[in-house]
Amino acid sequence: MPEGCQSSYAQVQFSIFFRQVSMLNFLTFAFMELVINEERELNQAVTELLSFAGGRKVMLFSGEIGAGKTTFIQAICRHFGVQEQVTSPTFALINEYTYMPPEGQEAYIYHMDLYRLKNIDEALNIGLEDYLYTGDYCFIEWPALIEDLLPEDVVRINITIEADSSRKLVFL
Repeated sequence: MPEGCQSSYAQVQFSIFFRQVSMLNFLTFAFMELVINEERELNQAVTELLSFAGGRKVMLFSGEIGAGKTTFIQAICRHFGVQEQVTSPTFALINEYTYMPPEGQEAYIYHMDLYRLKNIDEALNIGLEDYLYTGDYCFIEWPALIEDLLPEDVVRINITIEADSSRKLVFL
């Protein structure tokens, strides 16, 4: 999508910005920025995220408490047809959900909330590394502690609360 492009879906203001940045003429990275004004716009945001992600399945969600990380993950799970109740795994640390992809074989989504972990050893003790390399979707809230364990091809989603209570989502 061209730089500065504005889109409107279902007569709801939904802004999308896609930029490709080149540094030193050899390193190129892309990011997408979305502004969500209403919860009903989340379905379109999920579509944009999955398109941006391509085949990448490890997704890191950052933002202050109450920014909407779990709410966005719930929308992603609905998109995939998850039947289980999707809740924040704050105390369980990892929730596992199942869904049926078009290929027809049951697949998994691992939803992690690492807010309560104190160090990387705690992450290793719960087997976090095993989940990261399954090939299944891993949605990780509060990922900063485990940066050294992450695969290279992750999608980073940063959610910020704007002054008008809308949410800005940046995909990297």
